Amino acid sequence: MTEITPSTAEFEAGWNYIQKGITKLKTFLEGLPEPQFNSEEHMTLYTTIYNMCTQKNPLTEQLYDKYKKAIEEYLTETVLPFIKETYGEYILRELVKRWENHKVMVKWMSRFFTYLDRYFTVSNKLPSLHQVGMTCFQQLIYQEVHSSVKDAVISLVAQDRKGKQIDRGLLKKVLDILVAVGTEETDYANDFETDMIKHTAAYYSRKGSKWVLKYSCPAYMLKAEESLKRERERVLHYLYDISEPKLVETLETELLIGHANQLLENEQSGCRSLLRAEKVDDIKRICRLYHKIPQGLELVSSTFRQHVADDGLAIVNQATETANNKTENGGGVDEQVLIRKMIELYDKYMTYVGFMNHTSFHKALKEAFEVFCNKNVADSSSAELLATFCDNILRKGGNQKLSDEAVEDTLEKVVKLLQFVHDKDLFAEFYRKKLARRLLFDKSGSDDLERSVLTKMKQLCGGQFTSKMEGMVMDFTLARENQAHFQEYLSNQSVENPMTDFNVTVLTTGYWPSYKTSDINLPAEMVRCVETFKEYYHSKSQKRRLHWIYSLGHCNILGKFDSKPIELLMSTFQAVVLLLFNNSDRLSYSEIKDQSNLGDDDLVRVLFTLSCAKYKILSKEPNTKSISPTDSFNFNPKFTDKMRRIKIPLPPPTQERKKVVEDVDNGRRYLVDASVVRIMKSRKILSHQELITECVDQLKNLFKPDIKLIKKRIDDLINRDYLERDLKNPNTYRYIA
Repeated sequence: MTEITPSTAEFEAGWNYIQKGITKLKTFLEGLPEPQFNSEEHMTLYTTIYNMCTQKNPLTEQLYDKYKKAIEEYLTETVLPFIKETYGEYILRELVKRWENHKVMVKWMSRFFTYLDRYFTVSNKLPSLHQVGMTCFQQLIYQEVHSSVKDAVISLVAQDRKGKQIDRGLLKKVLDILVAVGTEETDYANDFETDMIKHTAAYYSRKGSKWVLKYSCPAYMLKAEESLKRERERVLHYLYDISEPKLVETLETELLIGHANQLLENEQSGCRSLLRAEKVDDIKRICRLYHKIPQGLELVSSTFRQHVADDGLAIVNQATETANNKTENGGGVDEQVLIRKMIELYDKYMTYVGFMNHTSFHKALKEAFEVFCNKNVADSSSAELLATFCDNILRKGGNQKLSDEAVEDTLEKVVKLLQFVHDKDLFAEFYRKKLARRLLFDKSGSDDLERSVLTKMKQLCGGQFTSKMEGMVMDFTLARENQAHFQEYLSNQSVENPMTDFNVTVLTTGYWPSYKTSDINLPAEMVRCVETFKEYYHSKSQKRRLHWIYSLGHCNILGKFDSKPIELLMSTFQAVVLLLFNNSDRLSYSEIKDQSNLGDDDLVRVLFTLSCAKYKILSKEPNTKSISPTDSFNFNPKFTDKMRRIKIPLPPPTQERKKVVEDVDNGRRYLVDASVVRIMKSRKILSHQELITECVDQLKNLFKPDIKLIKKRIDDLINRDYLERDLKNPNTYRYIA
């Protein structure tokens, strides 16, 4: 080749020289024998074009058009016929080959015509040489064959799904071409992906219909999980990331949502069957698959809720049946077994909720436990049973086989069960009664555990729920200090102590349960003790008034029997009656009543424990198993026991449980009143339904208020001029300031 000088640079002559270089490039791209461009040839072509663009009459526009026409001729005359002759996988291979060649051609042509890009295309705001080359391929090649290419790609994807070996690298290259040259109508997302998703939906719709008839629920879920895994692998290997959410959604729709009821409700292999058989791995898989589907876990959580409720009801029914059998034999509810089974059930299904990791399962577990945790067992409410369980485990000797850590863990789980109990106020009252007995009778195993469980209750139900119980614990601590001061007072007196051992527990009325006071006639020894303490207490606090609750007192009495002396541990009531026999060998029922001033109910209980129960300190005439007003009693000197120290228990009044329930019912009236007034004071005017709803919402954490009770309390507040009905709308209330 010889260089054409600027003086002789005419367009035709120059272009003929350039055309020879382009022809050499085409020959090389077609794989025909042709040496590569050397640096001299490249510089000659560049210089020729440069000279044509910088001469007196620049030929830049003609060269720009010729550049485009040269590429178009090559694509239409050489490339397109080759591609159109092939089909299937071969059209994809030919397209990839021609695309790679085209990129080489555009690269070299752009180098030859670099001067155009440097000034002409920029100043005239024309597409760059590279853009022109890509547009030519898009319009002349891809637009012509994209339909065939798309079908071939989708066909290969289908073969891949069937497990056939395909060239994934080829697919990746083809889809890269589609992304590089696709238009808005023929790009990856709007054209190829749309059709691919349709084919995917049809494929898995057929598969799902076959699998659901052929496989069990666990086996089907394995198939579905494997399909999802393989689709994600396809995205990783040759599809684009934007396709993954659509593919996953398609599979979830066709394989999971479409057959959900048929699979999950299957009696032989569905959720209920898997829960019964504790197939944890299969349940985990179901939850994984349905987790991200909107409302996908509702059916699973609904089945879970029903299963847990059924398991819990079975435990309650078994406990009820056992309690009824024991009642016939003089027993009752074994709350220890029942509550521990409930705790085990809670632990078991909390592990399920943990790996299910969805709010719907937390809600399902709560609703399920609320079903059976609010069922009565025999005549005992769940609130009472929980309180009794706590009492047993917190008592001295009630947790002999458990460490403090194990006891605290058990109590923490009991508090978790408490969240499912509707009548939390009833639990609180039973717990407070039992806490009082533990503290007053020195039965509490650990002050730290008592405080710990109250802290847990406070976190669950709020400070108001535990304020009185926390006050009791604190009050009892102060009472111990007060007793120490009393002993110090006695030691400083000139007179002898009124009694060798006399303890008084001074409590604050507002914290403790209410107890019936009895004006019993105390023996002289006890009167001296009481009077001495009164003198001490009034010297410390003259403005406080003491109310003596003798029913909670206890005494140690030495009984001198024929065989040996025996120390008797008994209540104050029992001691008052027994000490009467120091002055009389024989007393009738009426004489004992007159001298002790005990009521009939208390006296019958006391005499029964002393004459008819295990320890017959008194002999009774007639010798029957019940106490009658006509009975007479004698001290029994022949009584003996292998122990030198015995405790004679006094059972609580039979109506104590009934009284607790009545007290709670009465307390609820005041709570409803306070809630209604609080709401109306804030809102001023409110409709009947809104007031009912807000009142229920305020009180639901303490108890489940009865709508009839709320209506009744509203009427009562109207009568007491706290509220009034609107004159125009009787269903609207106004607050009276």
